Amino acid sequence: MATYKLLLLPGDGIGPEVMAGVETVLGALAETGLARFETETDRVGGAAIDAHGTPLSDATLARAEAADAILLGAVGGPKWNGVAYDIRPEAGLLRLRKELGLFANLRPAICHPALADASALKRELVEGLDIIIVRELTGGVYFGAPKEITTLPDGAKRAVDTQVYTTGEIERIAHVAFDLARKRSGRVASAEKHNVMKSGVLWKEVVTRVHAQHYADVELEHVLADNCAMQLVRRPKQFDVLVTDNLFGDILSDVAAMLTGSLGMLPSASLGALDGRGTRKALYEPVHGSAPDIAGRDAANPIAMIGSLAMCLRYSFGLGEAADLVESAVTATLAGGARTADIASPGTEAVGTGAMAGLIAADLRARAA
Repeated sequence: MATYKLLLLPGDGIGPEVMAGVETVLGALAETGLARFETETDRVGGAAIDAHGTPLSDATLARAEAADAILLGAVGGPKWNGVAYDIRPEAGLLRLRKELGLFANLRPAICHPALADASALKRELVEGLDIIIVRELTGGVYFGAPKEITTLPDGAKRAVDTQVYTTGEIERIAHVAFDLARKRSGRVASAEKHNVMKSGVLWKEVVTRVHAQHYADVELEHVLADNCAMQLVRRPKQFDVLVTDNLFGDILSDVAAMLTGSLGMLPSASLGALDGRGTRKALYEPVHGSAPDIAGRDAANPIAMIGSLAMCLRYSFGLGEAADLVESAVTATLAGGARTADIASPGTEAVGTGAMAGLIAADLRARAA
């Protein structure tokens, strides 16, 4: 059996707690013979600032480059609100994405049958929901230059963030979305703001051309990003694969999170380009943040982190059977009534972070026996 090298970056807040849940599941995978892992743990975000004075050290980046895949918990928190902008905790995550070339962020939003009533929407709108948001991750307004605050002659200040996209950046994320759609329902919706933004004009133009030249068998729809947000709340099951830029992807995926019952339910994968060996750099993390208000209370939901591990098994290691078993264990555990506080409802069993991970691991062992 192959041994896979995983770099674990727990980060801040609830990050270490949900990462401990993943380690519980990794143990179950190893015990059942489904997969074997060699893990190394390091710091990122606020934890790295405290230890090294920087949110991502060069040594940690080197370990990330050498790993087969990276699992990251969460970064940030009020403890570091006073640090300089360039060394804020989130800068460590942005540097990882940029240095490793992780341009494609996949964010599935799946509503488990047992959680349909926990959604912010009515059951009939979300039951059976299964969409995936493909977010461009290394371009756009988060990385564009200039990015600055300047003082004007009259003493007033002006802030500038620059939205920049090139043809190549849009082409490669479009290919990811269309390739995914071919394995799903054959439908892609592309969200931008071509009515008011030049970057949106180029985005629509390039996606349309890539579709016409390479994916005529896939259905393509263009939707304005603000209308897309409304439609996600109005009739979310009309979407399957949704491709969009860095900023809109950040916002729309958080909207999609609440359709599933909780931000604690959404995993994500950040993927780089295929190399000559057919492998790619990859980082997997939950969509939720560090939630410092519940950190250390064994109250966090580990399912998004465990779901990120399942995505890692599928996309980085080709272990589709193991990924299916992990996802089935999550579904069965929820169907059995176990809930963390964020998804609890009358008649369900409220359990802590560790207990939820333990229940999922136990179901996984039983399935693999």
